[in-house]
Amino acid sequence: KPDESEEWIFLSSKDADLRSMEEARAAFAKHQPTHVIHLAAMVGGLFRNMKYEADFLRENLLINDCVLHCSYEFGVQKCVSCLSTCIFPDRTTYPIDETMIHNGPPHSSNFGYAYAKRLIDIQNRAYHEQYGCHFTSVIPTNIFGSFDNYNLEDSHVIPGLIHKCYLAKQAKAELTVLGSGKPLRQFIYSLDLAKLLLWVLREYDEIEPIILSVGEEDEVSIKQVAEMIAEAMDLKTPLAFDTTKSDGQFKKTASNAKLKR
Repeated sequence: KPDESEEWIFLSSKDADLRSMEEARAAFAKHQPTHVIHLAAMVGGLFRNMKYEADFLRENLLINDCVLHCSYEFGVQKCVSCLSTCIFPDRTTYPIDETMIHNGPPHSSNFGYAYAKRLIDIQNRAYHEQYGCHFTSVIPTNIFGSFDNYNLEDSHVIPGLIHKCYLAKQAKAELTVLGSGKPLRQFIYSLDLAKLLLWVLREYDEIEPIILSVGEEDEVSIKQVAEMIAEAMDLKTPLAFDTTKSDGQFKKTASNAKLKR
């Protein structure tokens, strides 16, 4: 529910380059936030991650350091950062939960991004132990929703498939899905995630991260996602799967048991 005592300020990369400590400090000095939801990141889909591992590592390390250190310097009461289920070990047992983040290396397809995001959890603990800061993090599963990135070069799977389906329908051509379509994913709608982020900001008191996800039973294959999009967009041509392209991590089934408690 809206809280009229709260004033919300929304910043984008146009307002400050958060890779720069100088610009980050200027933004914090201007707005003097009491609470921060840290969503800033260099992001992209599977193939962009594979192409720019060093950039994903370095840029996200810089962003995270600037945001968290400024939150400390400016006395932010609570900072909630956003991680990803891709940070979990590639070789693990399922379902994965919040205690398993650092149990082994992440999948090789996005190790740069994954390690940078993992380190937020380490930073949260370090700032809490040394300075008493209330910094925590959330781990959402794959997000989709309005105003997504539909660029075919660097989008995530759902907006990418929507764009491809649109082009296939215009050309009356088959919809080509990169990979086998067999990998499994859990998806969360952006508005539902936003509501959960507000709950975390207002009610969740732990420093340890929390997974924000639909249930394990709601996991679907990429093939199923492509079929649902094709049906919703009334695509009449068939689907094709380009198995010469990488599937990425086969599954990363996450438990939402902690959220449901």
